[in-house]
Amino acid sequence: MSATAKKSSQTRKTLQLVLVAVAALVLAGNFILKSLGDDVAPAEGAEGSALATLDSLTVQDAATKDGYDREADFGSAWQDADDNGCDTRNDMLQRDLEDIELSSGDTCEVASGTLDDPYTGETIAFVRGENSSDVQIDHVVALMNAWTTGAADWDRDKRVQIANDPLNLVASDGPANMGKGAKDAAEWLPDNQAYRCEYVARQIAVKAKYELWITPAERDAMEDVLTSCPAEPLPAP
Repeated sequence: MSATAKKSSQTRKTLQLVLVAVAALVLAGNFILKSLGDDVAPAEGAEGSALATLDSLTVQDAATKDGYDREADFGSAWQDADDNGCDTRNDMLQRDLEDIELSSGDTCEVASGTLDDPYTGETIAFVRGENSSDVQIDHVVALMNAWTTGAADWDRDKRVQIANDPLNLVASDGPANMGKGAKDAAEWLPDNQAYRCEYVARQIAVKAKYELWITPAERDAMEDVLTSCPAEPLPAP
């Protein structure tokens, strides 16, 4: 064999050895990364955070919807549940809208205002009248969801309380609210992703306050959202 042929053969062998070594390193690296991934613990929330409170909620399947009647079980919409002279809808409009104007001669009824809608991220000009439903008051934990996660066993007074609790209410875009319906976090989240952490935190606060449980799918969806914001605080009850 000529010197040139020998040199070419050695080069090929060296190249093969290098390729084998690289392949081994890649395989080893993948194994290490996978092992590390398996050992990484899920995000943990600080004390008082929504994520920490999520871990304290009971997890079980939803109960039956049988017997649910919105008005009979939770009261008519909207009541003056806090006896301040205003019904709950107008209380929430006054809380959540900006630049509000009241109806002439009325200290309660909101005639107009501007909503920075948390569900869509859009700005809505509210004017009382035929388009009043452009802004609706959403139950953050839907009343049917409450019914199937514990509220069916309550007395009516407690159900009326959660239906009118400001913690469980937010002024929102009407179509978005209608699209949500009675869905939980596993089935519906606001299109406005910047609000999702706050939305889920409020749901958890309501569930914790009223000792409602969450379904396994609901819990997973909430944790998925809060993983990106583990320090999201729990709203005050």
